[in-house]
Amino acid sequence: QVQLVESGGGLVQAGGSLRLSCAASGRTVRGDVMAWFRQAPGKEREFVAGMLRSGDTSYYADSVKGRFTISRDNAKNTMFLQMNSLKPEDTAVYYCAARWGTVVAGVPDQYDVWGQGTQVTVSS
Repeated sequence: QVQLVESGGGLVQAGGSLRLSCAASGRTVRGDVMAWFRQAPGKEREFVAGMLRSGDTSYYADSVKGRFTISRDNAKNTMFLQMNSLKPEDTAVYYCAARWGTVVAGVPDQYDVWGQGTQVTVSS
């Protein structure tokens, strides 16, 4: 059983930066996929970024391209999301998620394991 724990959320002014971390414990699979999603109040959970365990390719939502960077340290079973040039519309609870396979899916129901979420608030 894999468990995911996010950290690094907080309150930041528009234009600022935050770095989220997601620590995975338990069973890991060479071909796994990890991703970040977010959910703002009254909105559906949406894909932010994802990558394969190999780290060869990353995928981003159009709304965060050029501002956010996903990375992972497989030796430490940790994934990161570096968020720069933050905007008030980035305010949401951010979740990390994992699925077994080789496809970075963009929909929440394709993911098997979820963290508890970390709040990111961007003030204008």
